[in-house]
Amino acid sequence: MYLSKIAIPWSKSQNPYHWHDCLWQLFPHQPDAKRDFLFRVEHLAIGQGAQILMQSQREPNSVQTGAKLLAKRDYPLTLKNGQALRFILVANPVKTAKDQEQKRLNKKGEIRSCRVPLFKEEQQREWLERKFIGAAKLETITMRPNLPLYFRKKDHPPGKIFPVTFEGILIVDQSTQLKEMIVNGIGPAKGFGCGLLSVARFR
Repeated sequence: MYLSKIAIPWSKSQNPYHWHDCLWQLFPHQPDAKRDFLFRVEHLAIGQGAQILMQSQREPNSVQTGAKLLAKRDYPLTLKNGQALRFILVANPVKTAKDQEQKRLNKKGEIRSCRVPLFKEEQQREWLERKFIGAAKLETITMRPNLPLYFRKKDHPPGKIFPVTFEGILIVDQSTQLKEMIVNGIGPAKGFGCGLLSVARFR
């Protein structure tokens, strides 16, 4: 895998829906490939643009127009059972519930389910702990809410998500399972910069 620092210009940073499209341009000539990268916005400044950390299974290509590849390095991701690691994760904690307000139906004639954000800290903590079951034990967790993220897609009503930044210390239980979580990401809204779990040696 690779870790890369990316700059996206302000013209492409105002609508979060464009972030994902810009990053796709770093992997040209592979139109049928599935998305195999995760990212997190490290800094966003009005008039300047976004600074992004991206994790990818393929090596990004610097020849593109929508985003600028600032740096990249190999990411071997070596984990051991019992290892203590610092972690940071920007995620979109949600639960699934029936859409009783709109009462839209699926193909089976049942009320569709929708994702409902979790706002209480206790709910957010429990959501994260469930995600790590079998992979790692969370020794410490700190949480801070991010500003709501508003996005627009052509011919669709505007939407928003409520990301949360989780940080703390974890102990690896099953290194293989934790590695899969790091590779695949955690939770929904990965196309909007959620789900990238970053780890570093603690002791």
